[in-house]
Amino acid sequence: MDLPEVHHFPPDAPLAVLTTQPLDRVLDYRAPEGGAQIGDFVEVPLGPRKVLGVVWGPAESDLPPTRLRRVERVLDVPPMRDELRAFLARAADYTLTPRSLMLFLATRAPGLFQGQAMRRVYQLGDTPPERMTDARARVLEVMTGYGGAALTLTEITRAAGVSASVVQTMASQGALIEAETPRDTPYPRLDPARPGKELSPDQAEAATRLRAAQGDFGVTLLKGVTGSGKTEVYLEAVAECLSKGRQALVLLPEIALTAGFIERVEVRFGARPAEWHSGVTMTERRRLWRMVGQGGAQMVVGARSALFLPYRDLGLIVVDEEHDSSYKQEDGVLYNARDMAVLRASIAGSQVVLASATPALETWVNSETGKYARIDLHARYGVAELPDMRAIDLRSEDLPSGRWISPSLKTAVQTRLEAGEQSLLFLNRRGYAPVTTCRACGHQVQCHQCDARMVEHRFQQRLMCHKCGATAPIPTACPSCGVEGRMHAVGPGVERLEEEARAAFPDARVAVLSSDLFASARALKAQIEAIAEGEADIVIGTQLVAKGHNFPHLTLVGVIDADLGLHGSDLRAAERTFQLMRQVAGRAGRAERPGLALLQTHQPDHPVIRAILSGDEEGFWRAEAAERQSLGMPPYGRLAGIILSSPKPEELFEFAQALAARAEPLLRIGAQLYGPAPAPVARVRGRHRVRLLIKAARTVPLQAAISQWTAQLKPPHDLRIAVDIDPQSFW
Repeated sequence: MDLPEVHHFPPDAPLAVLTTQPLDRVLDYRAPEGGAQIGDFVEVPLGPRKVLGVVWGPAESDLPPTRLRRVERVLDVPPMRDELRAFLARAADYTLTPRSLMLFLATRAPGLFQGQAMRRVYQLGDTPPERMTDARARVLEVMTGYGGAALTLTEITRAAGVSASVVQTMASQGALIEAETPRDTPYPRLDPARPGKELSPDQAEAATRLRAAQGDFGVTLLKGVTGSGKTEVYLEAVAECLSKGRQALVLLPEIALTAGFIERVEVRFGARPAEWHSGVTMTERRRLWRMVGQGGAQMVVGARSALFLPYRDLGLIVVDEEHDSSYKQEDGVLYNARDMAVLRASIAGSQVVLASATPALETWVNSETGKYARIDLHARYGVAELPDMRAIDLRSEDLPSGRWISPSLKTAVQTRLEAGEQSLLFLNRRGYAPVTTCRACGHQVQCHQCDARMVEHRFQQRLMCHKCGATAPIPTACPSCGVEGRMHAVGPGVERLEEEARAAFPDARVAVLSSDLFASARALKAQIEAIAEGEADIVIGTQLVAKGHNFPHLTLVGVIDADLGLHGSDLRAAERTFQLMRQVAGRAGRAERPGLALLQTHQPDHPVIRAILSGDEEGFWRAEAAERQSLGMPPYGRLAGIILSSPKPEELFEFAQALAARAEPLLRIGAQLYGPAPAPVARVRGRHRVRLLIKAARTVPLQAAISQWTAQLKPPHDLRIAVDIDPQSFW
């Protein structure tokens, strides 16, 4: 949608405010005593409450100003820039999301109503201490070492190794000066001129091209084999962006990657960047939100929601591991951060770097057609070589029932143990076992709130639903027939694989990397660092281990079930299996010692398995693209998922069928409607779910047709409609 021109509203002039409340429209108010301008963050009355909003434009109603309530006040933060307002509006239109919900994403920082928070700091005074002690001398040394800068009490006591009373006594004597300063201070300046690592010729050429591209909108696929040094290359693009006085954003798919990446940025630029993800404190989120709008944060490293921050001048967006499925938000606002990064950059005049060893098919096609530029890194950095990849044909292995490490893989692990090297056993299943069944009656334990099996987590002595998070004790008696002692865990998870590994290799140090086993990001980081330093012989992990970690002692990767992702009718099953297997295999041999990846499979002749083993990535993408094109599927066609949910199944199906019967707006644009049908997981958190799927040509106005279609019927009070444009999953 087009946004109105920026202009000032004098006191009592009617204006429109978009609030963060669940209303898909603007509300009209009178400007406050000091007036307001478009983009101002304001506090407005809504019923008995006061809520946050943004001045969005002229009033849309014809009501006289005397009948409008007045804006309470303009908040003391920079106005929302036209670029961000345009991004929120266009993202809302594309995803069919209420604009108020988009604004909520852009204001997820605490304390925006409050004024500037203050904190107590200390600086060097002009008066020496009345009596010099070792502790006081250390305080003066610390203060002098920081150039007389203002430090907090905690910073001084930690650096000097003294108690708080030492600092407070020195302040009372005039040796230190106590003062109040704003809590939300700018981040330390990053130095883009600071020299980076020495680059290989391949990397240097890529970095030169990325540097030259800075300044205007454009998208570049940085495709490099695992271990090729893509990070060091795109950090050169960051350096160029910072040298031009613009801001850079680096998106990472997993919070566990953040700590190691922050350290690399600090080495490269001499200071730490700002962070935005679920592990950041509320105080720090508030500081970052304010500083990024004032230009006090040059570089942000964050999760997908960092796209919605109010940057003053965003010049570069890097989407690392751009193929990763975690970039798709699957609840609330349904958006793909990779696609939204391109949208925001097109509005802001920014460059986008999409970095991956195994790009998404959409990105690969865009680079093939010339829509995106493409830079390839063909070799690993330094002396490291790509791992050898082989299949273990499980049809010819003597593998006992209830065991998952084949004799061939066991021999390979034993060889690494004797050589003092690490092995990784990969299984993309959390918990101990995916199914718990009764051997007496065949009952499978399911979640009471969802149509999903409960997964046994033996470490926690609980069953857990991976859809809603509900937990229950592991039963000793069957919930259905009541028979004791016949409950049986079926199938492997990483916890069960650990149990088998400890029995097979009793002298080995075994570590498990699975997101559900760590209470905090700090604990997960500590485990990753310990593994990288060689404190484990065998690592057992889920897809968490495939996301960019560098384990220099790791030389063997054993994939327990390479066929796992090939089952089912998922449109992207082959693509995701290919990406995951190539990524996890890339953890092996990243230092001097050669690596080996062994894939256990019952289907060694499957086209995807053959493509993984051969390394013919371009051949795989070409074949996958040709198949999608022949079917009119993304990226050559459009899909939209419609998910209806309600606690009342009869009412839900009746509404879904009535909606499907009114599909004329979709048929007019040549779209096809499939369904309604029960969702694969037909009940989540007590709500029954029905899905419809729309398939259309790439060039048709799909969002407008869906809006017209769904507006024909008013849903019952408890029924929710979610529209998923470009769905990535179909559960």
